[in-house]
Amino acid sequence: MSVRREFINKGVSFGSVLAIVISYVAWKSVFWAIFHGILGWIYVIYYLLVHKHEILKITVETVWLH
Repeated sequence: MSVRREFINKGVSFGSVLAIVISYVAWKSVFWAIFHGILGWIYVIYYLLVHKHEILKITVETVWLH
């Protein structure tokens, strides 16, 4: 696995955990913590759908350069 992909995977996981922890500390509710964690993933899916052409371009360039 490439360093970039590993960094992105850890960053997404860290981002989700951070959103959940901050939400729980702020609202003292497991429901809201889970909800905010899910919202982070919904944004990731939205970004992938809206910017798929840019992501494909970067992916193709990365494959061809290596």
